Amino acid sequence: YRRAFAVAADDTNLPLPLLVAVAQVESQMTPNARSSADARGLLQVLPSTAAALRLDVSRPSANVLAGARYLRQLLDEFQSPDLALAAYNAGPTAVARAGGAPTQETLRYVANVTALWRMLRDCR
Repeated sequence: YRRAFAVAADDTNLPLPLLVAVAQVESQMTPNARSSADARGLLQVLPSTAAALRLDVSRPSANVLAGARYLRQLLDEFQSPDLALAAYNAGPTAVARAGGAPTQETLRYVANVTALWRMLRDCR
């Protein structure tokens, strides 16, 4: 999936290691993963989010692009990687309402993605 991640990183101007870290934490890099909330694919994108972005959540390359574009939107909205990651996990409304990560689960999610992102930064 390297090409899909590289294309998504270029398209959104997000670091490739960040996108890989999100995918690893979200789905353990499993393209057919599905959550109880119906989030799907490598980046666990909701079908409604993918549809709003006019992308097919079931195709791995489109799933990665949808997740990256959604994360880019959240980063632009919250102006903080931690808040954007929290919103990716818990939803932007919950993060805005709480003024940060709304649950311990979300705090762990942000910490896990951030730790993996740091570890992957120097990988090529």
